[in-house]
Amino acid sequence: MEELINILNEIDDSIDYTKEKALIDDRLLTSLHVISLVAELEDFYGVTIGPAEMTPENFNSAESIMKMIERLK
Repeated sequence: MEELINILNEIDDSIDYTKEKALIDDRLLTSLHVISLVAELEDFYGVTIGPAEMTPENFNSAESIMKMIERLK
């Protein structure tokens, strides 16, 4: 999880990713942030995040992002 938080902080370090539960719903992460995030996650974790995974539920929190990554491994 620490690696994921570091990746998220590279995108926007003004957000407390350990507490935030509505990154997409509250528009804290924009579509451009998500595109950058997906590229970083795919490179770092060696997964492919397809269009079906691009849902708010998968990106609303660090926990949900980590669950998606674990599922895709």
